[in-house]
Amino acid sequence: MHETTTFLKDIEQGYRCKGDALVLGAGMLGEETITNALVNIPLKTLNRHGLIAGATGTGKTKTLQVLAESMSDQGIPVLLMDVKGDLSGLAMPGNNHPKISERHEKIGIPFDAEKFPVEVLTISEQDGVRLRATVSEFGPVLLSRILDLSETQSGIVSIIFKYCDDNQLPLLDLKDFKKILQFITNEGKEEIQEAYGRISTSSTGAILRKIIEIEQQGGDLFFGEKSFEVNDLTRVDDNGKGVISILRLTDIQDKPKLFSTFMLQLLAEVYETFPEQGDSGRPELVLFIDEAHLVFDEASKALLSQLESIVKLIRSKGIGLYFVTQNPKDIPEDILAQLGMKIQHALRAFTAKDRKALKLAAENYPDSKYYDTKEVLTQLGIGEAFVSVLNEKGIPTPLVRTMLRAPRSRMDVLSTKELTDLIAKSRLVSKYNTKVDRESAYELLQEKILHINNQKSAEEAAKEREKLQKKATSSARRSTRMNL
Repeated sequence: MHETTTFLKDIEQGYRCKGDALVLGAGMLGEETITNALVNIPLKTLNRHGLIAGATGTGKTKTLQVLAESMSDQGIPVLLMDVKGDLSGLAMPGNNHPKISERHEKIGIPFDAEKFPVEVLTISEQDGVRLRATVSEFGPVLLSRILDLSETQSGIVSIIFKYCDDNQLPLLDLKDFKKILQFITNEGKEEIQEAYGRISTSSTGAILRKIIEIEQQGGDLFFGEKSFEVNDLTRVDDNGKGVISILRLTDIQDKPKLFSTFMLQLLAEVYETFPEQGDSGRPELVLFIDEAHLVFDEASKALLSQLESIVKLIRSKGIGLYFVTQNPKDIPEDILAQLGMKIQHALRAFTAKDRKALKLAAENYPDSKYYDTKEVLTQLGIGEAFVSVLNEKGIPTPLVRTMLRAPRSRMDVLSTKELTDLIAKSRLVSKYNTKVDRESAYELLQEKILHINNQKSAEEAAKEREKLQKKATSSARRSTRMNL
């Protein structure tokens, strides 16, 4: 009894918040949930990023759902990367169940089923508000890093962007970029060489192959107009709830290059667009990146360096990034070190490799007098997790085994009709789902190539006429001499 009282006091003290906070659940001592030992997350630390990890089937997606609901309630807009297709149910209220009531009674908070404002987005052929970006918006540095180009190849990309700027050639989609690559190695070779220096055809060929790789993964759908404005991710509905934007990515797992390309461009655009926030006490936007290993597995060293920089700097813009993955080792160490909130669901240890990963995962958390972290990590039940966050002073809170609250929205997907109706009501569909194909580098270069070829043909015809004329003159002179 004394240990329970001490535990309750420690949790109340460690997770006490003076300002607004989200209630994640209640602390557990052993297998017992200690009612009212509430585990709170201060709103002001939500831009310090976070990690949700755990083996398959341990409740990561539901935890993500709970966090998104709680943030929306506080008027904080959320963007969710829905790789498994589990999150559309946020748009519908859940159903109360005796087990849910029992869970919330143990925690010490009521359960009220509720739906949330949801916007469905897509970067592939799935239905939803279409997200696009132009090649120009990437810029030469970011595009080169995404394509994993060498220093020489990156220099060529910079020349291409400079040439297009100098000659008013808009780079909008991959068709434009491929056309300019072909142009500088053929009809425009002399012009480019005179103004910018010699360009290797083997380098342009390598760049073209990288572009085709992204194109084959669906990049032709992502690159183009109308560009998505990231401020549309920060909307609040008429009731003051933050809009939850769900990006459907169920068909993207075999297209990691497109996914990492999109993610980096989005983060870069958010960073460039949003103003410095200062200490406002709440984030402007929170992004959840599910199956985060898809971003990092295909990333080059240059790309990882770019991601690390963005993770460090973007929190000053009031943006929180939350990575969701099976094991903390899926996240590069330099990025993992930036994550202030850690929610660790159960891990499995079936092999020597698993046991090594378990030991490393346990070392990511502060020591606790109440738990053997390594042992408990394999014993956590579904909907339970180890939690450590930052308090309002930015200091890590005590590690606590937590009984997590249940999602208030539907813990299942929408039907096809419900999803269709939801998308049809969107205010953004009419803004973004009509593809714009205005005159750009492709069409302008086609005209330029035609002009160059016509000019060459005219010059060749003139040379041929001159040659014939000289031949005729020479023949006339020979004839005159013979007559004499």
